[in-house]
Amino acid sequence: MTLSRRISNPYLENPSSKIYGESSSCAGRALRNIFTVQASDLIKDRVYLTGICRRSCVGSQLVDWLLQHCPFVKCRSTAVGVWQLLLDMGIVLSVDRELCFQDTYAFYQFSADECTYLFCEFERDEEWQNGVKLLLQLVPLTPPRITACNLPDQKIEDAAETEAEILARLTSAVQRELAAVIALKARKSAIHQNEENNSPEDLQDTSDAQAGVLCKLQERDDIGRIELVQKLAKENYPFLQADRKEPANTEQPDDEVTTVQEKEQDQDVLVLRKVSSHSSAPTSGCAENDWRYVVVSGTPEKILEHLLNDLHLEAAQDKETETLLDDFLLTYTVFMTTDDLCQALLRHYCAKNIQGKEENSDVPCRKRKVLHLVSQWTSLYKDWLHEDEHLKQFLKTIYRNVLDDVYEYPILEKELKEFQKILGTHRRHTVDEYSPHRKNKAFFHQFSLKENWLQHRGTVNETEEIFCRIYITEHSYVSVKTKVSASAQEILKIVAEKIQHAEEDLALVVVTFSGEKHELQPNDLALSKSLESSSRMFVYRKDLNDTLNPFAENEELQQRSVRILGINTWDLALELTNFDWSLFNSIHEQELIYFTFSRQGSGENTVNLSLLLQRCNEVQLWVATEILLCSQLCKRVQLVKKFIKIAAHCKAQRNLNSFFAIVMGLNTASVSRLSQTWEKIPGKFKKLFTELESLTDPSLNHKAYRDAFKKMKSPKIPFMPLLLKDVTFIHEGNKTFLDNLVNFEKLHMIADTVRSLRHCRNNQFGNEVPPKEHQELKPYVHHLRVIDNQQTLFELSHRIEPRV
Repeated sequence: MTLSRRISNPYLENPSSKIYGESSSCAGRALRNIFTVQASDLIKDRVYLTGICRRSCVGSQLVDWLLQHCPFVKCRSTAVGVWQLLLDMGIVLSVDRELCFQDTYAFYQFSADECTYLFCEFERDEEWQNGVKLLLQLVPLTPPRITACNLPDQKIEDAAETEAEILARLTSAVQRELAAVIALKARKSAIHQNEENNSPEDLQDTSDAQAGVLCKLQERDDIGRIELVQKLAKENYPFLQADRKEPANTEQPDDEVTTVQEKEQDQDVLVLRKVSSHSSAPTSGCAENDWRYVVVSGTPEKILEHLLNDLHLEAAQDKETETLLDDFLLTYTVFMTTDDLCQALLRHYCAKNIQGKEENSDVPCRKRKVLHLVSQWTSLYKDWLHEDEHLKQFLKTIYRNVLDDVYEYPILEKELKEFQKILGTHRRHTVDEYSPHRKNKAFFHQFSLKENWLQHRGTVNETEEIFCRIYITEHSYVSVKTKVSASAQEILKIVAEKIQHAEEDLALVVVTFSGEKHELQPNDLALSKSLESSSRMFVYRKDLNDTLNPFAENEELQQRSVRILGINTWDLALELTNFDWSLFNSIHEQELIYFTFSRQGSGENTVNLSLLLQRCNEVQLWVATEILLCSQLCKRVQLVKKFIKIAAHCKAQRNLNSFFAIVMGLNTASVSRLSQTWEKIPGKFKKLFTELESLTDPSLNHKAYRDAFKKMKSPKIPFMPLLLKDVTFIHEGNKTFLDNLVNFEKLHMIADTVRSLRHCRNNQFGNEVPPKEHQELKPYVHHLRVIDNQQTLFELSHRIEPRV
């Protein structure tokens, strides 16, 4: 799919079905069952607005009970997150039918459905706390909700910093209502103090003034968000309190809130807001150099027109213009197709042919601005656009126009040379796609019934190498790197070497979606066979005609898990960082936009992002797999210690993606329940793990992680799920269109968040390589062997440490 396809649906699918599995549902029902037994006095019939609410609980009491009975739940926001998960799963039901769990006097009821899972880890009463620990792992993945959640008993630190971050994510309409509410509260306080000295006439005048301040609605305001502010004020939300040590200054210069609307046929087509400018560069459309206009909303055509008018050719662009240009280029696919943009740019370039009334000096200036925008566009997107047919045709057309115009306007010669470089690069890329000397690129293809292929842009060449999964058991696989044209015998040889089995004893089998098995012959093209249907490739033992058993008392299998003990932890962390960096550095900023706004058909436009997210999940499963496959207690203790050290090294190497994955792997329910193992961990390692674990604390919107990551210098690898959560929060909290105008304030906030990738990639890692004695380290890290089924991991966990 090319960029010419418009992102039509601005809403994501409900992600809960993708995140919460059967194990987490069992954990949620176990928490519900233990609460109904131990806290039956909190479940009462209560008087509700519409009548009697049978067997209901209060939200704040649910939070209090969880904090009291689970010491590892550190704060109210974390407890709210756990109950939010149960609300998403349908185990807890809101009487008010709210989507967000409220830590207030809100009523909730429990569903009556029971667990139908054959093996339920949390069916015994003493195991329910392990279920809560499992739910805690999912709290950071909970989809953000925009709601008025009041946490009355929670002391929020660094309130000024937190409020500033919240204000930065609000649109101007909401900010105006916040200012109005604060001004109203300040005026009420002043009236209360001076009412004895005021005459009744003065009080009446003041009351009239109050009525004129609250909730002044404009046509472009997001009414839903304004209602949210009003509700927060009504409930005395601490964020809106005006009782500061210094009196609030409610008077603002009129210029700070000045907006300009451009109308066509009595309809707004462009809304601008006057703001302060810190740049000394000349500004377009401003009476003074200290002020300039920024886009609030508008039609795509008018936003583009304003952008072109704002560009400066002879002098360097001021910061605001650069930001506007970057915002537009990063997010234009949200509100227009690539074909639409190409046609609009051509119209602006050839406007003389239509109007014929412009001054001669203005014509080349406008043409140069269009060419400058095209240059910035192709520079930002690089090879992302090289396969878009609309762009190919656009580049050819505008190049011919420039050739025709350069004789009439010699000033275009500089832009012509620059454009020839762009066109030459584009042509070289097209030729290289089909060149036999093209450098191989590795792509990860997943043979899975649950997920679709992660396809890359372009045609797969037979000489290209890919990563594919060969399943050893139903839920365990090994990743191998091979050519697309590899035969079954070649793949089998690689797999046999990795799992340390004789090649002649193994067979490669394709299992289709319907369960049919097709054994591949030695000369069959294995990948093409598997590509023909939605299927998986398994390796079987010929004598058993079955997949390998992960529970077998196999010394080689046990030795494989222990092999990691002989590898230097810094070298292992370094190889993890190098691999993660190669994935992270390949992500295009546009992928985050597609991932957020597209519901279907975005797979081929988010390949690299999907790989990094998948890698995070694999590293988490790898930690649990290695520990649970080790049956000897003493060596299992060494493995846990080693993974704690690897996590610390990943943090030191500024690889927060693998750091989070390893910590979450150690905190999975199947590993955290190994009490015998954790009891033998030395105190200094437990202390180190507690310090590392504190960085993953989700309270206050992951404040610990954000503060630590902000202090790290680049290059650094962020925890990508959290970055995606920030973008999704902005997307779901603000409308994309307001009165048929593009809400450009929202797109600016999204683009600003996406631009953080650039800061992380300002520099390159040193590309240190492990010593020669660990030459096998790279293939080991690149081809992690994991068990991806929680049920299987729990069975292994109970096998090595049975219940007491």
